[in-house]
Amino acid sequence: MNFGIVGTGLIAEFHAKALAEIPEARLVACIDVVPERAASFAARFGCAAYSDMASFLRHPKLDIVNVCTPSGLHLDAALPAAAAGKHLIVEKPLEVSSERCGRMIEACDKAGVTLSGIFPSRFHDSSRTIKSALGEGRFGRLTMGNAYVKWWREQSYYDKGGWKGKKALDGGGALMNQSIHAIDLLRWFMGPIEEVNAFTGAAGHSGIDVEDNAIAAVRFANGALGAIQGSTSVWPGFLKRLEVSGMDGSIVMEEENIPFWKFRAETGKDDEIRARFAGATSTGGGASDPAAIGYHGHKLQFLDVIGAIEKGREPSIDGREAAKAVSIIEAIYESAETGKSVNVVEQ
Repeated sequence: MNFGIVGTGLIAEFHAKALAEIPEARLVACIDVVPERAASFAARFGCAAYSDMASFLRHPKLDIVNVCTPSGLHLDAALPAAAAGKHLIVEKPLEVSSERCGRMIEACDKAGVTLSGIFPSRFHDSSRTIKSALGEGRFGRLTMGNAYVKWWREQSYYDKGGWKGKKALDGGGALMNQSIHAIDLLRWFMGPIEEVNAFTGAAGHSGIDVEDNAIAAVRFANGALGAIQGSTSVWPGFLKRLEVSGMDGSIVMEEENIPFWKFRAETGKDDEIRARFAGATSTGGGASDPAAIGYHGHKLQFLDVIGAIEKGREPSIDGREAAKAVSIIEAIYESAETGKSVNVVEQ
């Protein structure tokens, strides 16, 4: 299938590199509002360059559009692409509000095109191994689930201008931009979150209108409790950490590593799992450098979307699934603003 990328910033490069490793995929076009950026990107990755959306969408071989623009502009790219009959893969967050996510989902439903939201951490072997153990009931009754994203961003990260740290285009700060991957994993592992009670603030950076520090107590639909912590003001930055605990077992995941894996009823595969994931992470995970991430999760998600289109099924992370993390973060923001507990309303 033939892909086109909208927006040629940092994350677009990871999309292009992932696509280059997929025999079933070919990058045929890119578009950026700055023609010089589009031309430079096209020269590096061997595709056609555009600066006009209508012309981009008329590319004769374009099947799938990857949206890599600032978060608050995802809908602006998705609506014309869906209307043109193009399938969509949209970077996280799907959009900056549930309302905008809903409009995107509705447009893709109406056009009969596939929509997938990017959450590559779900495709990592460590994440899938944990999900499998949950499906097997090895944890027993789930009691606690926690997500910690204690990252570091220099003041210069926000001072560059553009959209970082701006509510209108970023949708939020440490939660919506950085911690959303961990929040999605926590919900995927533990099930729906029913209620949150939160505090947020700008603790370490100036000139931003979003949070760089946040904490929320959460209550899951299954009765378990937990916590979400997200920050870009923790030096030197730590790998994102997920903890899942139940009456019969507990795990700790740090990026792709699993430093703790123990169950009341051990099996022959547990020692192999502990050894396999003791040092699975090969990058900094974005903890202090936004560019220090891998793209193997993106590659696996792109393959999932290609398979879904070919077989006429929904992708593993369709639009409604991708919007759930946005709903959780919106509830956290509302709780922090009102000082009250807030129920999570998913798409």
